Amino acid sequence: MKKSIFVLVFFLLCFFYQTELSARETSEEKLVRIEMKDGSEFMGTLVGETEAEVVIRTEKLVLMTIKKDGIKSMKEIPPEHIVRGEYWAPNPQSGRHFWSPTGYGLKAGEGYYQNLWVLFNQVSYGISDNFTIGVGIIPLFLFGVEVSYTPIWITPKFSVPLKKELINLGGGAIIANIPGDFGIFGIAYGLTTFGDRDRNLSIGLGWGFADGEFAEHPMINISWMIRTGKRGYLVSENYFFSAGNENVLILSLGGRTLWNRFSLDYGLFRPFSKYWPSEFIAFPWLGFVIPF
Repeated sequence: MKKSIFVLVFFLLCFFYQTELSARETSEEKLVRIEMKDGSEFMGTLVGETEAEVVIRTEKLVLMTIKKDGIKSMKEIPPEHIVRGEYWAPNPQSGRHFWSPTGYGLKAGEGYYQNLWVLFNQVSYGISDNFTIGVGIIPLFLFGVEVSYTPIWITPKFSVPLKKELINLGGGAIIANIPGDFGIFGIAYGLTTFGDRDRNLSIGLGWGFADGEFAEHPMINISWMIRTGKRGYLVSENYFFSAGNENVLILSLGGRTLWNRFSLDYGLFRPFSKYWPSEFIAFPWLGFVIPF
């Protein structure tokens, strides 16, 4: 099984390095996206600007004059975010796949709330461009379970770019506790992400720990995401590890759909091992994220 994993990694690396986003356009003109106080939005090339007005040229070559007192925000759009004439917003979830992290982190001041199947709750925030922290809880006390049996955790992560938008290193931990008689447990990990924030492959190793002792063998994680359109991503998150004398492989495939202030993750996870029931199909994955 390990040989198959390394073959898979080889072909995925070839795919990510030998294909290009040829649809992306380049331009020396300054593109801007303007959000108005009434909620409307405009995008175009900046033609001129005064203290009171902004003039842009839209995609249909129409000159538009906009009063500044009605503008909520005006941001420059990097040319790589214009794809086939459409604005593709930056990936707000580039720091993770479904659950496993990537080598990218949140930018300073960015954050999001993540919920999975109602019970799982986590808030993540970018302390700096290179350090992200998350805190989470499964509030079992809402269902009559004692507070002392409520799982809580933190997820510190460092992100270091080796080559901007091409190779990023990431490292961190998931540190969890169930108050009461349970000690500290979790996973310490390191990973490398190849590709940009919209199209990447991550390869990582994670060591489980509990009561101050680490697992003898690491867990291997191979995950990837590919942007399929203005609002969509194809996502896969996969694990290989040993549990006792048994090797376990977990494969997944799903997607992510983005809206302005909301995103939805969905997919299927399928474990493979010699003791796992062959008639079992897959675990469903469903969650949403609200950025802030």
